[in-house]
This record gives sequence, structure tokens and C-alpha cells, in this order.
Amino acid sequence: MAQLWGGRFTKETDQLVYRFNASISFDQKFYRQDIEGSMAHVRMLAKQGILTEAEKEQILQGLEGILADVETGVLPITDQYEDIHSFVEANLIDRIGDAGKKLHTGRSRNDQVALDMRLYTREEVIETDGLLKKLLEVLLRIMEAHTETIMPGFTHLQKAQPITLAHHMGAYFEMFKRDRLRLSDIHERMNYCPLGAGALAGTTYPLDREYTAELLGFHGPMLNSMDAVSDRDYLIEYLSALSTIMMHLSRFCEEIIIWNSNEYRFVEIDDAYSTGSSIMPQKKNPDIAELVRGKTGRVYGALMSLLTTLKGIPLAYNKDMQEDKELVFDAIDTVKGCIALFTGMLDTITFCKERMNDSARCGFTNATDAADYLVCRGVPFRDAHGIIGRLVLYCIEQKKALDDLSLEEYKAVSPVFEEDIYEAISMETCVNRRLTIGAPGKEAMEKVIAACREYLKG
Repeated sequence: MAQLWGGRFTKETDQLVYRFNASISFDQKFYRQDIEGSMAHVRMLAKQGILTEAEKEQILQGLEGILADVETGVLPITDQYEDIHSFVEANLIDRIGDAGKKLHTGRSRNDQVALDMRLYTREEVIETDGLLKKLLEVLLRIMEAHTETIMPGFTHLQKAQPITLAHHMGAYFEMFKRDRLRLSDIHERMNYCPLGAGALAGTTYPLDREYTAELLGFHGPMLNSMDAVSDRDYLIEYLSALSTIMMHLSRFCEEIIIWNSNEYRFVEIDDAYSTGSSIMPQKKNPDIAELVRGKTGRVYGALMSLLTTLKGIPLAYNKDMQEDKELVFDAIDTVKGCIALFTGMLDTITFCKERMNDSARCGFTNATDAADYLVCRGVPFRDAHGIIGRLVLYCIEQKKALDDLSLEEYKAVSPVFEEDIYEAISMETCVNRRLTIGAPGKEAMEKVIAACREYLKG
């Protein structure tokens, strides 16, 4: 067992305790960040005269060799080591001798792991943002192609008013745009360097923390050494943002699952993103959408677990904080996989435009416009509402849409109706008369699409 802290102890750690305490099985995930942090630390130590130039070059070459050998598989990371820090340091000492023992000068595993996790998470925030941008590009393509594809808009899962597919997709565009903004905020807040905080109270060595922060691409050093080693707020924020992303994906998946059903038939999911039944040959199941919906709870669980872990931890570092890694790693991998698969599924979906249009027309989604028609001809709104309600009831009894009624049938309920009622309640009129920004009318949507296109150039 390779341990960095044996001097104080006279007895070997029990194997069960050792395994329970060890983190190498999961913190090996940030071997690269650990080595990059160590290289920056060594450069700073040499700059401050704590290491000689010769020692610096020897250590850097040793670290570069370890990084290359890990990435090519020559040097496996095994559970012989307690954590990734001891793996790197022990191998460095094996390779370059006593100079390797100076690597840890002015540093604790507390600020080291805080740095590794921050570096790793910062990269993952950027990668998550990139995946969301690709999803937004697919959404924009759908919006551009479907400004005239009419479909029903829903409230309470009941058909409400006619909209377009572009308008519906635009709602999700706004959701995922906000998700990117949240990630940007997290990146800005977390981008400060904990290295140099030591175990909790800094160090007596004359470290240049500003220089180390600059080398690692941070805005600057964290300004309180206790906070530096115990802060996991950025992980809470990131898990919260990931949970919101999953919530948006899950809502979208729920709609695709509904639209894929025999009762709706609004979409045809590509064979690559569907499966069949082992017993029912007619089935084409929306498995990817269902799995994304199901995995949402898994990410929520990671957020709640970490909140619960942190709520009772006094300052500064405590071993409980080791529990952050597996939760965060799993949540990140889950969300990234879900975004990528969902993007592929959405990009290959076929939208059944005629079916969507018929659903809007036969669902009385133009009833509000029919009431507005009467109001524009002097009928009080409350009376107009009642008249159209009676017409809808009549249509249901006769198994007709409002568009299918004759002028005589209209006039039997109110003499105010004239021939122009048909134009007033056509699906195209109902949609395109709504021209305020944010509405589904084609003119309004084209302005929004232009803004979305400009946004994605940034």
C-alpha cells in the first residue's frame, strides 16, 4: 500500500479500513488534472527559489513521462495506491529519485484534491455547454424548416390553440439557452484557484499563488485558505444546473413519447433510436426518450446526496468530502450521454405535418379565434364565449370541426356570422395573426429565428 502519511503510525492500516478510505478507484479519473496541477506548482516553486532550475526540469520531465505512459496504457493505475496523488508522487520518486520527494513542498492533499476537482469540473462545464450548443443547432434547424407546420398547442394536455412546430421547438430553445447561461455563471464563479491553501491555513513557504492561478487559467487565487479546501459550492451549482438540464430533456422526452403514440402519431422516431418488442411485432418503442426521462431521477439523486453530505460538515476539510466525486462523475457522464443521444434522436425524427395539422383543426383550437370574430362584430366577449361553446358542443355531437359547419349552421346559433368566418378561423389565419414578438405567427417567428441564429454565432 503506497501511503504518504506513514510516519505518525506504528501499525499498518487494516485492509478493510484501507479499502474503505481509498479513493483511487474513482479519483484516477482526474490523473491529468493532478499532473497538470503538480507541474504548475513545480514551476511556481522554482520561480520562488524553493526548487532549483535543475530540480524543476527533472520533476517536470518525470511528470510528463508519467502522463504519457498513463495515456498510452504503459503505466496502469492500480489499487496499490490510496489515491491519484500518491500514485503520481510514488511513481515520480521511483523514476527520478530524491528530487521527486520535493514535489509536495508547500502543498497538502487538501488543496491538491480541491484543485484537481475544480480543474476537472471546469472542463466538464465547458464540454456540457458544447453539447447543449449542438442541441440548439438541431433545434434551430427544425425551427427554420417548420414555420408553417401547424400543430395544436396544449394546456392541461388538452388542445388549446393552434401554433407551429417552429414555435413549439422555440420554447425548448429558450430553455436550453438558459441552461447555457447557468453554466457560464458557474464557470465564472468557480474559476479561482485553491492551490497554496495547504491543509487549511496556508504555508510558511513564500508561494506565489497568483502565478500558479495564472498558469492554470484561473482568474486568481481563492482568498481564504479554509474556504479553498472546504468549498464545494460549485459542485452543488453544477449538479443543480445538470438537474435542470435533465428536467428540460425529460419534459421534451415526455412529449416525444406522447407524440410517438398511436393516438397522436405526430412523429416517426428513426429506427436507430427505437427498439421493438420481443413478443409484439407491431411495436416501435421510444426507448431513448424513456431512458432519458428515467435517468433524470438519478441526477436529482446526486444533487440531493451531495447537499445532504455537506450540510453538517464543519470547517475545514473532512473526509466526507470524498463522497463528492462518484456522485458528480456519474451525474456528469449521465447528462452528457443523455444530451448527445437526445440530440441524435431529435436530429433524425420525422415530423408528420399533415397529422399535426389535422389534429389542430379537429381539436377546436380555433375556438378562441371564432369568439374573437364575434367580438370584432360587437358581440360582448362573455356572450361570444357562450355562443362558441354551444357551437363546439354541436360539433362534438355531429362529429364535425368548426371549419366543417355550413353558414346556415353558424347562423342558427348567431345571425352575426357571415361568409368570412371561414377565413377568420382557418388554421393559417389563427396562427399568423399572432404577430407580437414571441408569438407563433410566421413573421414573429422569423424575427426570433434570426435572433437565435445570431446567438449561436457567439
